[in-house]
Amino acid sequence: MEAILVMKKDLAETRALGILGWVLAQDELLPVFLNATGVTEGDLRSRAADPVFLASVVEFVMLDDAWVIDCAQAQGWPPQEIMQIRAGLPGGDQPNWT
Repeated sequence: MEAILVMKKDLAETRALGILGWVLAQDELLPVFLNATGVTEGDLRSRAADPVFLASVVEFVMLDDAWVIDCAQAQGWPPQEIMQIRAGLPGGDQPNWT
């Protein structure tokens, strides 16, 4: 199993904001995100600075490989960077089973 590189917290939060921006720009995906998370459009601004909320945004995008690929391409990142971003946010620790 390949180890996931952990991105530094500040960079992960900045990149996660980019992912949030991408989700917000997707007319078909935004309602799915709002329904899945229970977040309202009014909550988005107030919660955008919350690293735990940003982690949930990244996890949402990670639910579908096509979303990961599309988001990463839009940001100019390789798709695996989304996993690195998630690993750098709260709760993103990978368990070590050894």
